[in-house]
Amino acid sequence: MNKYKKLAFNTAVFAIGSFGSKILSLLLTRLYSGNINPSDSNVKDLLEMTANFLIPIFTLSMAEALVRYGLDKNYNKREVFTTASCICGLGLGALILLSPLFNLIEFVDGYAILLLIYICTSALRSLCSQLTRTRGLVKLFSFDGILTTLLLFIFNIIFISALNMGVRGFMLSVILSDFCSALFLFSISGIKNYLNLNYFRKDLALVMLRFALPLIPTALMWIITGFSDRLFLRHMKGSADAGIYGYAAKIPNLLSMASTVFSLSWNMSAITENDSKDRSVFYEKVYSSYQSLMYVAAAFIIAAVQIITPFFVTASKFEEYKNVYIYTPFLVIGVLLMCFNQFLSSIYTATRHTANSSWTSLIACVTNIFLNIILIKKFGIQGASVATLLSYLACYVVRIFDARRYVPFKVNHLAFIGNFFVLTAMSAVIIKNPPYSPAFLVLGFLIVLTANIQPILMTAKKIIKR
Repeated sequence: MNKYKKLAFNTAVFAIGSFGSKILSLLLTRLYSGNINPSDSNVKDLLEMTANFLIPIFTLSMAEALVRYGLDKNYNKREVFTTASCICGLGLGALILLSPLFNLIEFVDGYAILLLIYICTSALRSLCSQLTRTRGLVKLFSFDGILTTLLLFIFNIIFISALNMGVRGFMLSVILSDFCSALFLFSISGIKNYLNLNYFRKDLALVMLRFALPLIPTALMWIITGFSDRLFLRHMKGSADAGIYGYAAKIPNLLSMASTVFSLSWNMSAITENDSKDRSVFYEKVYSSYQSLMYVAAAFIIAAVQIITPFFVTASKFEEYKNVYIYTPFLVIGVLLMCFNQFLSSIYTATRHTANSSWTSLIACVTNIFLNIILIKKFGIQGASVATLLSYLACYVVRIFDARRYVPFKVNHLAFIGNFFVLTAMSAVIIKNPPYSPAFLVLGFLIVLTANIQPILMTAKKIIKR
């Protein structure tokens, strides 16, 4: 199977596997908005972000290192998995010793034990699922995604809808679904055969740490970029505004979900094709088609945001969620740029220049914090949306030139500027709601579709012919 067909096949498998889980995730969002008020919803989001902040620190980003070296034919998968697991175990041990400090954080008080278990089970599941992926068991990896989300949905119905446990119910649901997933993968895919202290290699541990350590600040800065919006809103405007912003950010996640499906397969291809002679051409063709698809998807979400929003929050009994959709369009563009940044980050991963991933992420982080201070004070929730968009744009501008120093490939900058302008204009229409706004939105979508359909069709033809 050639590289294009393999990329298309893996993407299709991940897409099929993700479809069911994404539908369930959509239903979960409705469940949360209907049973958790905006203030408590903000606490839920902050706890989730805190866990995501601590995971890369205390696992030393070993899941990413496991993918990079597990896919590399020059390394033994058993040695890679055992070494990554040992390093991760030591990090989580340090977290357990430091966990009493959790109670010093305002919104963590009362949830410290649950947060600790949440982090540990998440790390365990991540190691098991990434080993499954590096072994090429993409169908099992995708099935596990559906199974985990289904379990999360069931546990949420029990703990939140039936028992009315609110934030604690959410934490318990995630913990139990992650643990069941790890247990399932450990039992089914024979992971126990890859875990043995005799496979631990000190020299490999040093290689993996050199690769992974720069990824820790990278992960933290991306989390801070998303985290700071809600923290600033919480302290400058109130927890209700922060909760509303959280739901406005749910809709752009539809775009992020689509990108994640592609990224799962693309990262595998980028690593395995890192030494190929025509990798620059490969990157150029894939990135051009990827950008075009994402532009069209972003335009569709913005044009249909008022139709899409009810699937997330109309079931809510809280009036504050009524106009959440007006804060979404700029976040959609921000997520679009974030997806492009993730693609460019794959170059740093494949070529092992992870330090570049770190300092380019710092640009987004600093920009976001600075703009939040200025824009939230004046524009509230909308200011946070614009700050997010501009911070991701700053990172993209740097990465599109820096990353291509390691894998040179052609990029159509004029197409980027044109699509960005149309998407921004569509966002303004949603926010201002002028007369005949539906017609303007349809026109904007058709412009984006017409401008991007050719690269999509050309790539599709190449895949079919090959």
